Amino acid sequence: MLMNMECLLKTAKKHHFAVEAFNVCDSLLFSTVMECAEEQHAPVIVELAPPEFSYVGSDFFAYAVKRMQNSSVPCVLHLDHGKTIQDCIRAIRCGFTSVMIDGSLLAYEDNVKLTKTVVEIAHGVDVSVEGEIGTIGALSDSVEGGVEQVTYTRPEEVTDFLTRTNADTLAVAIGTAHGIYPKGFVPKLRLDILEAIEKLNTCPLVLHGGSANRDEEIAEACRHGICKVNIASDYRKAFFQGTKEMLIETDAFWTPDVFVSGKREAKRVITHKMQLFGCIGQADKYR
Repeated sequence: MLMNMECLLKTAKKHHFAVEAFNVCDSLLFSTVMECAEEQHAPVIVELAPPEFSYVGSDFFAYAVKRMQNSSVPCVLHLDHGKTIQDCIRAIRCGFTSVMIDGSLLAYEDNVKLTKTVVEIAHGVDVSVEGEIGTIGALSDSVEGGVEQVTYTRPEEVTDFLTRTNADTLAVAIGTAHGIYPKGFVPKLRLDILEAIEKLNTCPLVLHGGSANRDEEIAEACRHGICKVNIASDYRKAFFQGTKEMLIETDAFWTPDVFVSGKREAKRVITHKMQLFGCIGQADKYR
C-alpha cells in the first residue's frame, strides 16, 4: 500500500507513534526492510539519498514501486536529502511519493525560496515534501552529507518556515549525525530544543541520524513530535557483518543462503527500532 508521507505521518502523529525510514542501496536491503515491516505489521518508509539513487539507477524503481504498491503494509518511497530541484523532479518521475529538499546549508531566505518551489511542484502531483532547518552532523562514513559542527534548529524560525513553504514535514537538528559514531563517543540530543519546537508546531517532525543514539533519548524524542526517524548505518552494519561471517564460515560461491544470516541480523536491528518507535502492529490504523 504505497502512499505519500503526509498521509502516513498524519496517522502516526494522531496515534502517537513514529515510523522508521530506512535508507537502501540495493535490492537485498530493500527486500530485507520490506519483509521485516510486513512480518511486524508495521508502516515503513524506504528512502534513498541522491548517491544511492544514482547507484541503483532509475530502472530499479519500477520494481520498487510495484513491490510497495502490492505490500500488505502502508509504505512511502522517499528521496532523502535531495539538494536540487532536479534531484526532486527525477525522483517524482520515478514514482517517489515523497521528496526531501535539503536547503539547510543555504542562507535562510534561500532555503525558504528553494523549499517553496519544490513544494509547488510536488504538491501538484500529490507528492509530499520534507524540508530542513538547522544542519545535521556528518561522520566520515556518511553518504547523506552534513557538517562537522551541528547548527541547531532555531525554534523561532520553524513557524515562519512552514507558513512560507507549506512543507509537509520538517527535519530538525538537535544533535544527531549521519553515520556510525566513533567508539566511546556518546551523542546527547538537545531535547529542550525539540520541546520548544513542538510547542510552536503541528507539523510532523523528522529526526535524521537516528542510528547509534541511546534508546531512551530516541524514545523521548518520539514523545515530543518526532514522527519519522531515519536509520541507515545500524541495520546495514548488521546486514553486512552477518553476510561476511556467513561467507567466511561457508566459503560459499553464490546461493541465496549466503544472505540468510545478514538478513536475519538486519531484521533484528530493524525490529528493535520498530519496537522503540512504537509502530509494530500499527498497519491496521491505516485501514
